[in-house]
Parts: sequence; C-alpha cells; structure tokens
Amino acid sequence: MNVQDTTPFQDQTHFHRIELNVILSVYGRMVAAGEWRDYGISSFRDVAIFSVFRRTAEHPLYRIEKRPKLRMKQGMYAVIGMDGQILKRGHDLKGVLRVLERKLIRAVE
Repeated sequence: MNVQDTTPFQDQTHFHRIELNVILSVYGRMVAAGEWRDYGISSFRDVAIFSVFRRTAEHPLYRIEKRPKLRMKQGMYAVIGMDGQILKRGHDLKGVLRVLERKLIRAVE
C-alpha cells in the first residue's frame, strides 16, 4: 500500500469505536421502540455524520455530527433535526444524545 492509498482515509473525520458504541446504544433502544429503522454513516474531511432514518428512502430524522474543529468552542458533537435545526451541541457525546433519549420516553408513553 502506498501513501496515495492511505492519505484520503486519514484526512477524513471518523467516529471512534467508543463513540459508535454510545450512539448505537441509543439507536438500538429507538429501534426496539419502533421509532427508527435504518442508519447511515458518512465521513468527510471536516465532519463525521451518523444519520438516522425512519424508513430507508427518506431524509434523515436526525444527524449526529462530530466536528473536531469546534472542540475548543461550542463542542464537537451535535444532534441536528430533520429541518436542520441544532437540537443540542456540546463536548460530551452522552450528554448531547440525551435530547434523543427524551424523545424515547415520549414514544413509550
């Protein structure tokens, strides 16, 4: 493998295994509640995105974004709604994802 093969992958932002475990834990609970059915992961130079779908062919209900450049400012994690509104932003992924868990409590009631 030469340098050209690895450079594009290394230049992208990715979720680490621990981050994915936290996200997939919330995702699994929402799937069990019947709220979510599919997801997609995208990696770009400045952002990694975990998109959540109610159905495969729709626009994402939520996007969980990781933007390392905002680490020292507003926080690198954000949950964004279908309309593009930022629902929660912060430095702690678990804290940011609590906004989705509140929706799980409403779905069960």
